Amino acid sequence: MTFALDRRTFLKMGAAATAATLASGRSAFAASPLTMQAAWINDAEFTGYFVAIDNGYYKAEGLDLTYLPGGPDVIPEASIIAGKADLALTTPDTTVKAIVEQGAKFKIIGTQYQKNPIGIVSLASKPIKTPQDLVGKTLAVPPVNVISVEAMLKLNKIDKAQVNIVPYAYDPTPLIKGEIDASLDFTTNVPYTIKQAGPEATSFLLYDFGFTIFNDTVVVTEDTLKAKRKELVAWLRASRKGWEENFKDPNAYPPKFAETWFKGTGRTVENEVFFNNAQKPLIEAATGIFSMSDEAIEKNIAALSEVGIKATKDMFDTSLLAEV
Repeated sequence: MTFALDRRTFLKMGAAATAATLASGRSAFAASPLTMQAAWINDAEFTGYFVAIDNGYYKAEGLDLTYLPGGPDVIPEASIIAGKADLALTTPDTTVKAIVEQGAKFKIIGTQYQKNPIGIVSLASKPIKTPQDLVGKTLAVPPVNVISVEAMLKLNKIDKAQVNIVPYAYDPTPLIKGEIDASLDFTTNVPYTIKQAGPEATSFLLYDFGFTIFNDTVVVTEDTLKAKRKELVAWLRASRKGWEENFKDPNAYPPKFAETWFKGTGRTVENEVFFNNAQKPLIEAATGIFSMSDEAIEKNIAALSEVGIKATKDMFDTSLLAEV
């Protein structure tokens, strides 16, 4: 009888201890590891993710997020193929090209930018306001973006041989010195960088002249989509919350990141504030940040087809967004 009572008591105590352990460690136990690969160095382009990390939005969704910055030598798609990351921010032209030409098993599950911020930047003293103004001029283009420029030229019935395209290393100095006539870069921040050096700059988006593609598309492999669908939906939800919080006041968060996320970039906080404000209308969408409407997807497909990249609708998966 004593044994039975002791055993009963032991079992109750054990059950209670187990329940207490689970309760205290639930968040740690439930946290699922997920790694994202950014497309560039830590600047205002990724402010929404930094907000979500620092404010604990990913943790609240049960994610243990690892954030990998990008850079000029980082190919985002390569990170997910190699298994270094679960998702990556890419450009749809390079992603679709990899699917079509290399048989890559990718799916685009969302997009950060509804309108691609990449455009033609020139000095206001010698402005290039339209694609036609590029004829006979020297345009510096990063190698990864040559496809985009050639598409924009073709869409505007301009022979690419009429434009002297040279390599660009993400440095506006040659433009400021007059060594080139224009460069291809983010219109959301480079004009401000140039202004800080003295001259005024002007720009236009490739998007506004026919090359209607997204940017910073959220890409995963088909295997990851199957294995980590729940985590990817959680990532989309937390990331959207981070961007929404950021855009409540685009001036607020960049100064907070000066000595953390933005440290060592070589750009001023004022530049990042300008960038964050400029990208707001390019990211926000009536149906929610990261959304991809049927119309927008069709525009991407049409624009890519102009340079022989045969995108299809099944390369875009909007079903996860429906669960956010």
